[in-house]
Amino acid sequence: MDADVRAAVLKSHLHELPPDLLDELVGGAVRVKILAGSVTHREGEPGPTLELVISGVVRGFVTAPDGRTMTVRYCRPGALIGAVSLFASRFTMPAATQALVDAELLRLSPVVVRLAVARDARVGQAFLSELSERVLSFIEEIPGNSFATVRQRVARHLLDLAAQRGPGRGAVAEIVVPVSQRELADAVGTVREVVVRVLRELRRDGVVRTERDHIVILDPARLVPGQEWN
Repeated sequence: MDADVRAAVLKSHLHELPPDLLDELVGGAVRVKILAGSVTHREGEPGPTLELVISGVVRGFVTAPDGRTMTVRYCRPGALIGAVSLFASRFTMPAATQALVDAELLRLSPVVVRLAVARDARVGQAFLSELSERVLSFIEEIPGNSFATVRQRVARHLLDLAAQRGPGRGAVAEIVVPVSQRELADAVGTVREVVVRVLRELRRDGVVRTERDHIVILDPARLVPGQEWN
C-alpha cells in the first residue's frame, strides 16, 4: 500500500484495522484516474461496488425527470463510495457519481471485502460505522436540500469547491473555482436562470466575480452559513 492510498485509508472508517487486514482488503484493488466532469456510475446500474477516494472530490447526485440534478453527497479523500451495495440484496445505484475535479479512486473487490467482513468482526464493525455515518449524513441533508434557499445552496456548493481548491495566493486571497453557471445550477438542483440571479446578487455584494468558465470567490467568509449578506 503506497503513501497516498495509506493517507486516504487513515481518513476512512478503515483506519483502525491492523495492517494485515488492510492489505487483505486492498488485494486486487485497482487505482483509476477520473477526469473532472466524468460520470463514473449512473442511476440504476446493478451490482455491488466499493471505491475509496484517494484525491479530488466526487459528488453523488440524483436527476429529476426534467433533467435537473441535485447533489446528495460530496466525497473527498478518505470517503468510501458504495458500501451499502455490499450488503443490500438486488442492489441498483440510487444515485449517479461524478468527479467535480480530477480525482483518483481505489476500486476494491466486493468479493474480497465481503469475505473479510464475514470472517473478522473488526472489518464488520468498520463498515457498520461507515454505514451509520452515511445514514446520519443523509438525514442531515434533508433540511439542507429541502428548506435552504437557492442562495444558501449555491454558497454551500461554492464553499465545498473552494475547500478543495485551497486558499488563494498573493495579497488578495482570491479562490478560482472552475465551475460554469450550468454546472452550478445542476449541482444545487435548479435552473441556470436562477443561479444567474443569485450570482448577480453575490457579485453586487462583492462576494464573487464571475467569468465565462469559472467563478472567483473574493470573500469566502461571507459565504459561510449564518452570515448576513444583505
